[in-house]
Amino acid sequence: MNNRRDFIKKSGLFLAASTLPFPYLFSAKPARKLGVALVGLGYYSTDLLAPALQLTDHCELRGIVTGSPEKIPQWQSKYGIKDANVYNYENMESIANNDDIDVIYIVLPNSMHAEYVVKAANAGKHVWCEKPMATTAKECRQMIEACNKNNVKLSIGYRMQHEANTQTIMKWAKTKPFGEIENLKAEAGFYSDNITPWKLDKELGGGAMYDMGVYSLNGARYASGMEPIAVSATHTTNRPQMFNEVDETTIFDLEFPNGATAACRTSFGESMNILDIDCSKGGYYLKPFQSYSGVKGKASDGTVLEPFGKNQQAVQMDDDALAIINNKPVMVPGEEGLKDIIIVEKIFESAANGGKRLSLQ
Repeated sequence: MNNRRDFIKKSGLFLAASTLPFPYLFSAKPARKLGVALVGLGYYSTDLLAPALQLTDHCELRGIVTGSPEKIPQWQSKYGIKDANVYNYENMESIANNDDIDVIYIVLPNSMHAEYVVKAANAGKHVWCEKPMATTAKECRQMIEACNKNNVKLSIGYRMQHEANTQTIMKWAKTKPFGEIENLKAEAGFYSDNITPWKLDKELGGGAMYDMGVYSLNGARYASGMEPIAVSATHTTNRPQMFNEVDETTIFDLEFPNGATAACRTSFGESMNILDIDCSKGGYYLKPFQSYSGVKGKASDGTVLEPFGKNQQAVQMDDDALAIINNKPVMVPGEEGLKDIIIVEKIFESAANGGKRLSLQ
């Protein structure tokens, strides 16, 4: 834990990394927007979440928590954040006394999610946490327990589940308009020689599987509408000097109860972005299936899935805000994040054992 705190103090923070409206969008617009405080002012907060919060109807940016004092004046100037709503990692617990803040959004390196979600919950605030939920299933359970104990909602930042075409894919998994699902392909990754430093650090939860791999895994689960019963996996690398602590590429196969399989890949060394579903009477795909700029695809009957043209993060945060306002279940609760991390742990176990097939039951 000391290493994590040293990381925060010394270097600030880097990125943690719908046309079908959420039911709560039918509710009347509240008189007061929920106040959101971003924890961690790296790329994702700076370039995506903060701008998206200028587009939301039901929540707004009101606070920040940062270990980089030099960033504070710029954020206050740009977003009008009051001095009283600026915190650091040593005094974050005092946010409990701030009625301006309703939600704390954790946007930290992966291994820090659990610690700060628990702090946020103990402060009595609702919690949004970036994916992956945590680095271990044990941490995920601690996060869920803390939020339940404090009677606050916990939502995991799987923005794709709030996106229109993704919701269509999820609906088709249930209605089966193209017959039974027989196999899937889910691939998410990119090539870069300039990986954010913490993503190369095993202790901070780095590596391709925790970053882009969760898109492939979650995509295979929601596109099939089933929970896998077995997994096998391997790691590969073309740049061992760079990837000497974490995985550069992970290849994993999932088996589902009906006999369907999912061939999944993720990488920091290869660009890939597709979710392809083969069914007994046709099929469909999304390509790209997790791009910030839009998700699009096509079905075998000619149906075209065009990008829905909305800011994905804004839709996600409005959906989650309305769940709080209306006291309804969130779309992507902690239990959903936990399911992925249970499988991620098995993926690493399989890869460490030569790709051994492991049961998930």
